[in-house]
Amino acid sequence: MTLRSLSFLSPGTYDGDDPRPGLEDALDLFAYGERLGYQGAWVRQRHLEAAVSSAAVFLSAATQRTRSIELGTAVVPIGYESPLRLAEDLATVDVLSGGRLQVGVSAGTPPHVDLVGDRVFDGDWRSVDFSHDRILRFAANLDGGWIGDPDTRVQSPNGPQRPRVQPYSPGLAHRLWYGGASSRSVTWAAEHGLHLLTGNIVAGETSDDFVTAQRRLLDLYRSRWRGGGEPRVALGRVVVPTDSADATTRESYRAYEAARHERTLGPQGERRTLFAPDLVGSSDEIVERLLADAAVAEVNELRLELPYGLRRADYEQILHDVATSVAPALGWQPALAPA
Repeated sequence: MTLRSLSFLSPGTYDGDDPRPGLEDALDLFAYGERLGYQGAWVRQRHLEAAVSSAAVFLSAATQRTRSIELGTAVVPIGYESPLRLAEDLATVDVLSGGRLQVGVSAGTPPHVDLVGDRVFDGDWRSVDFSHDRILRFAANLDGGWIGDPDTRVQSPNGPQRPRVQPYSPGLAHRLWYGGASSRSVTWAAEHGLHLLTGNIVAGETSDDFVTAQRRLLDLYRSRWRGGGEPRVALGRVVVPTDSADATTRESYRAYEAARHERTLGPQGERRTLFAPDLVGSSDEIVERLLADAAVAEVNELRLELPYGLRRADYEQILHDVATSVAPALGWQPALAPA
């Protein structure tokens, strides 16, 4: 394989009683990854947890700490968002970044809606449309189209203006990604021209084997692609090299892997969810396992899904070891340092 793009997905977690240090560490990790030559840095958006709850706000700050690395959201649950306001916020981030934003979204009933639905929606949340149509409305708000007829104007302190969603950031509408783990989701993403985020969780619809199921999703996605140009697929794996970690940290990594191993042994629950094993070990061991992964072999963009609960120094050690020992063995070359 030839790995063209290497990125990482940060948990963005912090101490709930003192959130600033954790958020600062997460921002600094983006800058550190850029210095190592990573092509992308992504952040999860989580709700009701001590983690990044607004990817737009976090990445707006990241635009001022970085200069060249792609900045991604993985993913924004669209159900809680106003398609208009989210478009305004993320277009602002993209303008500030110089066109580096990659927007990952997901549809469906958003997490914890039974707890906070009455704080978000007018009326019963069960009547709200959480379908893919919400993503299509969001995408339409990014395309720069004028609102109203050619003579429509809105009044502002700066004089009459022809209305459209502002700011308009050309190209952002073509940098939308969908987090897909099932045949239905990847088909919808492909037919609507969204790039694909696929990680270490897929639906076991056609196989009990994780890699076999994921490969079939990749084949289906590419066969149904209807967007412009070539689709991008960013495949995620939990990759934790131990080369430069101290003995205590290595043991903690092994314990993390062991605690999550049982879930990888077969389909879980009524939805037959399949989990990929975490890759913990020396760089040589990890390279061997990645080269043997038939799903990884079908993509040229790899995302490191960083574990939760580690120290900043641990995250930096993982990023360093991957960039210097793992990724080069897969044909990867670091991005040029920004001028």
